[in-house]
Amino acid sequence: MMNAPLTLKDYETDQEVRWCPGCGDYAILKTLHKFMPTLGLPRENSVFISGIGCSSRFPYYMNTYGFHTIHGRAPSLATGVKLANPELDVWVVTGDGDGLSIGGNHMLHVLRRNVDLQILLFNNEIYGLTKGQYSPTSKIGTRSPSTPDGSVDRPLDPCSFALGAGARFVARSIDTEMKHLTDMLGRAHSHKGASFLEILQNCPVYNDGIFELIKDKKTAADMRLVLQNGEPMLFGKENEKGIRLNTKLLQLEVVTLGENGVTLNDILVHDESNKVLAQMLAGLHAPDFPEPVGVIYCAGASGYIEDVYSQRIKVREARPPADMNALLRSGHTWQVD
Repeated sequence: MMNAPLTLKDYETDQEVRWCPGCGDYAILKTLHKFMPTLGLPRENSVFISGIGCSSRFPYYMNTYGFHTIHGRAPSLATGVKLANPELDVWVVTGDGDGLSIGGNHMLHVLRRNVDLQILLFNNEIYGLTKGQYSPTSKIGTRSPSTPDGSVDRPLDPCSFALGAGARFVARSIDTEMKHLTDMLGRAHSHKGASFLEILQNCPVYNDGIFELIKDKKTAADMRLVLQNGEPMLFGKENEKGIRLNTKLLQLEVVTLGENGVTLNDILVHDESNKVLAQMLAGLHAPDFPEPVGVIYCAGASGYIEDVYSQRIKVREARPPADMNALLRSGHTWQVD
């Protein structure tokens, strides 16, 4: 007898969802509740692992296995889970503070190793849970309880960091854009290896409206560049604007079709397998440029988990059969009469 397909309700828990009213985490949670049943996987095969922060409440709200770990160490714990049982579908939920500050070292290594995980990094450019300190991604000038005169720190760009760490899948989406976020979750899940998905997420209490230019329907068309592999990078209400490579300066620039002789042939076509292009796109941000959303980079490579298990098989095949009796009598031994 076949089991009935899972639904959104199957992934909800009996825990009271507790975030501040208006927090973008609600929208992300609802999207995941709708997305997970589409995978057709048993719930007991899925694991959600988090560190510390507002986003890290997720394991309580997903009716799967979960592990609420310590600050910044979720990638390490997730690596251990995946190594212990490669058949598990392992998700890491983290934030810009948890994943890129105290957890930056762990994030770097899980990406360069290409561990087969889905890493969701919620970026609200602030420490929300610990009362609004500026985070590694906060813009210069951010006023917060820890920087009342404005932060002078240069911000870290999550996607640029991931590319620099050797990630083979890097994408960006938006908390309230359910269709786009669902598509990115699907792409991330289908990628073998470490998938890094940055989700721009609003914190209504300590950093409200930080992504308003990208999210507001009045400005989104001009401030959002939706990347599609093999398609020209066009944006604007009528797709009248585009991204062109300035070959003299070797940098990207915004142009308008029909102005100064600009035609569709001048517009760059997105190639998600081109890492140089990905690095240039990751550095574009509103308001000077439209914010790229979508798959920024995707390239296949063997994963850490399969490499580890392949190495184990080769080592075992190259060695003679195990002999416990011989092992106990090897090295320095002695006999007690």
